[in-house]
Order: sequence, then structure tokens, then C-alpha cells
Amino acid sequence: MQKLGKNQGAYHGETIELLTLLGQLTAAAQARAWSIESFFQVGDLNWYALQRNIPPTACSEAFRRIYISAGIHGDEPAGPLAALRLIEADQWPGNSQVFLLPCLNPIGFLGNRRENAEGKDLNRDYRHLHAAEVRAHISWLERQPKFDLYFCLHEDWESPGFYLYEQNPDRQTALGRGMIDAVREVCPIDCSETIEGRRAELGVIHPAQEPGERADWPEAFYMITHKARLGYTLEAPSDFPLATRVNALVRAVHAALGVPAGTTG
Repeated sequence: MQKLGKNQGAYHGETIELLTLLGQLTAAAQARAWSIESFFQVGDLNWYALQRNIPPTACSEAFRRIYISAGIHGDEPAGPLAALRLIEADQWPGNSQVFLLPCLNPIGFLGNRRENAEGKDLNRDYRHLHAAEVRAHISWLERQPKFDLYFCLHEDWESPGFYLYEQNPDRQTALGRGMIDAVREVCPIDCSETIEGRRAELGVIHPAQEPGERADWPEAFYMITHKARLGYTLEAPSDFPLATRVNALVRAVHAALGVPAGTTG
């Protein structure tokens, strides 16, 4: 599989009709009895938090809380589409409470741009909280319990293949290698020794920098500092067909959760 060659200097691939997609996401969540909350609004645009509650038959002593976010960059359409696929597939471990935020930057998607309306990269604002969208997101997060596992769904317009960041300071059972192996079946993997200036091992990056050493926190740094002790930032290569990137993100999440690969499409 070869790159399309469209991304010259920026993302120039396929886009999404955001309002239609948000309607599909909320309808899919409602049909499966998920809770739907709008935690921020600008005009007719809503920032949604969708929640799958624990089924009554699940073991209350062993359930896991899983957090998934997407769409913080408005030129990365595979994340919100993967969020829809994940809800529609409805393949979750029975004991999992899922918190899914499908689009953290709706305004960016309306302009097919990475940043928000003020030109700010929201994924660099989780320490100083300058943007209203980030402050609203943090306010929502502070009302939630701790999570056992988080996923941030992203794309990289320059990358020759899929890769991920793994944050696991307590050395829990690592899930990154299993995700890479599952994604390899549907999407190329970036096996470079250095990715984004960081040492990588067959598509897995273990960030060496401590959050306190970095001034401009991404969402993942906030999550690992305040909300979870195991998490993954997934990076699909956005110069490949959109369907390939969506498949890669869905396959990675399902692999981490133990969902059989045959159900992911």
C-alpha cells in the first residue's frame, strides 16, 4: 500500500461533513442507551461526551473505565469517524464503562484546519488552559472518576505508517505491541528508529520527557498526570485513504480491549 501523495505541506485529503457526523454519533449512542452530554457549545455546535454505562449483569468489582477522545485537530477526520465505528460495532468488554468524546474541536473541522477559531492548537494547551474549549473539557474531566485506560485518536499527515505513544509509568501490562500487530493487517506501520524526534521501537514510542518538564501539554500529558496511569495516543498516517486510517484506529482500540480482529472490519 502506497501513500497517496496529496499531503504537500499540510493535510489535503478527504474531509467530513461534521454536523452530519455529529448527528450520526449521537443517534448511534442513543440507540444503544448511552448517556449524551453537551459540555460546551458555540452557536449550534456542541462538544459531546458520550457514555456507555455498565450493564446490570457486569461484575461491579472488576469493571474498567475507558476514556476515548478524538477530533482535537480539525484536519484529522479519521478519529471522529473511528469513534462512530466503535459505537456502531458495540464491541466492548462487558465490564467496561466507556467515556467517549468524539470531537474536541468542531470549529476546526468546519475549516479543515488543525487549530481552533483563534488559531490555537488545543492539543498544546492542557497545562495553561488558555482556550475556552480546553477549559470546558478540563471542567468535564474533573467531574469524572479516574480512568483505567485512555486512548487519544490522532493522525499524522507526514507519516509513512501508523505508530503510537505509550504512557505506562507504573509498568502495567503493555498493550502497544498488540495494537501494532493488529493494525499491521490493515495499514502500514512506521518502523523508523526515530519518529517525531523521539526514539521508537517498531511503531511504539515511550515518551521520555516528564510532564513537568514540558510547558505546552497535550491532552495525553494531562490525562497521565491527573486521570489515568495507562494511556495511548494513536497516530494514523493521513496520506493514506481515509477508510484505511479509520480501520487502523478501530483495529488498535479493539485489540487493546481484547475484541477479536474479525469484528473490526
